[in-house]
Amino acid sequence: MKRRVFLKNGVVASAGTMVLPTIIPSHVLGKDAPSNKIRIGQIGFGRIARSHDLPETLKNSIAVGVAVADLDLKRARDGKQWIENFYTEKGKPGYVDVAVYQDYREMLQDGSIDAVLISTPDHWHAQPAIEAALAGKDVYLQKPASLTIKEGRQMSDIIHRTGRIFQQGSQQRGSTPWPQFHRACELVRNGRVGELQRIEVGLPGDPSGNEEPPMPVPENLNYEMWLGSTPYVYYTEKRVHPQDGYSRPGWLRCEQFGAGMITGWGAHHLDTAHWGMGTEYTGPVEVEAEATFPKSGLWNVHGDFRVHARYANGVRMEVSGAFPNGVRFEGTDGWIFVSRGNVTVTSSDPTKPGKELKALDASDPKILESEIGPNEIHLYKAPEQHEDWLNAIQSRKDPVAPVEVGHRSCSACLVSHIAMKLPGTLHWDPQRERFIDNDRANAMLQRPQRFPYGTGYVI
Repeated sequence: MKRRVFLKNGVVASAGTMVLPTIIPSHVLGKDAPSNKIRIGQIGFGRIARSHDLPETLKNSIAVGVAVADLDLKRARDGKQWIENFYTEKGKPGYVDVAVYQDYREMLQDGSIDAVLISTPDHWHAQPAIEAALAGKDVYLQKPASLTIKEGRQMSDIIHRTGRIFQQGSQQRGSTPWPQFHRACELVRNGRVGELQRIEVGLPGDPSGNEEPPMPVPENLNYEMWLGSTPYVYYTEKRVHPQDGYSRPGWLRCEQFGAGMITGWGAHHLDTAHWGMGTEYTGPVEVEAEATFPKSGLWNVHGDFRVHARYANGVRMEVSGAFPNGVRFEGTDGWIFVSRGNVTVTSSDPTKPGKELKALDASDPKILESEIGPNEIHLYKAPEQHEDWLNAIQSRKDPVAPVEVGHRSCSACLVSHIAMKLPGTLHWDPQRERFIDNDRANAMLQRPQRFPYGTGYVI
């Protein structure tokens, strides 16, 4: 009997009990049987998984969701219910009986699972991706790629070593829902703004918060493992995620678990900047930055900031919340601006109305009307990001945002984050992934870690 014939009943694997799997013979459902699909396990069932990753993946008929893992058992069980309801609403009640795990490592032992979606907090990105690849699973990973540059490098090397298909969640590269990013980058790469000189990237900041008291850890949450490799800090709900509902979680604003908006939005927009200037496999060579950080309160990621970077090709990039949310490519013959939607540019003069920039705008409309000739650069035009990943799993060819591209976009953000904390210009070697003649900056490439949940992998 083929390995894909088996579907686990919904069990909590970490509880030490196991229910015998339900056997659904292929002849019952024919070509639509779950055994004939790419079998997907979901790691982390939070806001992004339920609103984006699972819906976009499962709407493709080749995929079937068969398992959910979350350190919060309440959320893991919600994930099981969400997937089963998804199929019920499609007229397929009982189509799958989704397995539930508290520890994703138990799920990775299931040889019938082909691929995993990882929609966890930033400090739990690289490690499950590495372990999934070593377990023979293909990986879709939410951005940013990693918490540190070192673990991002480890992840990229292991993905390449194992030959697994990896897609970074850089959905601005897909033709759906924002095809304007592909168009903008293709026009820039083909010189429609002349020689590229400068890029402006507009990102929001995050507000600080109040001090929050210690709280009892909910029985349904394995908080010790949730902290992962990061130092121990007391539990309070606003540090983690809401116990009631799926609104924006508090960990996004805690520097222990990420870097704030420089990686949260920056992983998207810096990826677009790299795509447009053809630096997807390298990084800046100089970075200087300034930022404000809260002096008190639970939420301590950066607020207002400005980053100045230079690349080896001579292009200078500035990243700041002072710019409209999006990416502006400026060359000797004009400029192109691209964002997810129309953006109003506010004026410092309250008597002057703000100017609206279109989601794809330019200094001259003729730039946007330009045709890309057959002998010019044609960037890969991918479908929606999750569909592209599933297609790549079948073809075994790289999707639009493979692991090294995701790592390099994240690295540029993390180098910028370090520069926010140090004076002067930092000189970065993108090949060695080290700062040049700056021990203090290099020491910040590694974050404080504890075991047993650090990766411990040495390449």
